[in-house]
Amino acid sequence: MSGSKKRYVFGFLILAVLAAGGTYGWLKGGLGGTTAKEGKPAAGKGAGKGAPAGPVAVSVALAEERTVPVVLRAIGSVEPNATVSLKARIDGQILAVNFREGDEVRKGAVLFRIDPRPYAATLRQAEAAAQRDAAARDQARSQERRYQELLDRNFVSKEAYAQIRTNAETAEASAKASQAAVENARLNLEYCSILAPIDGYVGKVLLQAGNLVKANDTGALVVINQVRPIFVSFAVPERELPEIRKRMAAGTLQAEAVDAQAGTRLAAGALVFIDNAVDSSTGTIKLRARFDNKDAALWPGQFVGVRLRLYERPGAIVVPSRALQTGPQGQYVYGEVRPARRDAPVTVAWTEGETVSPRAWPGVSRWWCAARCAWRRVPA
Repeated sequence: MSGSKKRYVFGFLILAVLAAGGTYGWLKGGLGGTTAKEGKPAAGKGAGKGAPAGPVAVSVALAEERTVPVVLRAIGSVEPNATVSLKARIDGQILAVNFREGDEVRKGAVLFRIDPRPYAATLRQAEAAAQRDAAARDQARSQERRYQELLDRNFVSKEAYAQIRTNAETAEASAKASQAAVENARLNLEYCSILAPIDGYVGKVLLQAGNLVKANDTGALVVINQVRPIFVSFAVPERELPEIRKRMAAGTLQAEAVDAQAGTRLAAGALVFIDNAVDSSTGTIKLRARFDNKDAALWPGQFVGVRLRLYERPGAIVVPSRALQTGPQGQYVYGEVRPARRDAPVTVAWTEGETVSPRAWPGVSRWWCAARCAWRRVPA
């Protein structure tokens, strides 16, 4: 073999060894999960001043096959379980307000007190009238019994007995009316204490102590919202309705309320209501989820994100969402099949948090995620 040919073969072998070493180092750095800042020279003897930048190390992660939930997302508004506007049922002056604005109150707690003195006097007057009419009734009954005995002996006429009996019945009716007046006066006296009809949180007090109120005024004294349990109303596209009804008929659909900004979970609940008609103007259907809200994390009027879990899909291939790239022909991931590289176009089936699940992986069995959303594909 000539000297030039020997030098050619020797040079080729050196290049092959260097290429093999570089490939080994690239795979070792990639599969091992090491990272390095872009443009930083490799550590070692050649890493001094003026040395050329070494290869960029990347972080890698193995795509996973797992069971993933299929979730619908929407924005909803929080609604209280019940809202009560407290109003006075009698006329009078407010003597006391027994709570602070924004307090949580219990059912039966006295919130307002109205001056009871006029109603206490009315009650005493009604009780006196009832006693008088009860005495008259008893006398009329006694007289009726005596006339009945006289009639049996033919000592009085039937007409006289009929008059006495009518008087007794009139006295009986008067006594009942007086007793009803007593009950009404006692009820009005009870209305001087305005109680909380439900558990909940009170809002702004519209009339303070000293103000005069009238029965059934237009304005409320205060509004109470019951927040345990609480509901979130939201809307989803009508195309989702068949799947929702199917899954709801099979069992309870779990729902989560999340912070609309941070995405953190606020409460867990379940879907309890599907509206009976699609909104033709928006093409959406209204849904309602119920939450126990024991820690009062949800508040009436609040806007929150809603995650409605429909079902779980087993055997899904999931990758970090940051690995997806968008090009002129749609979304893709960058892949490398030894010894060639190519882009692998994919169609995203759904996104869940930081991972995505593509519908199709063209001939891919295992994938490695590199930094900056690049991908390497290796044989299974």
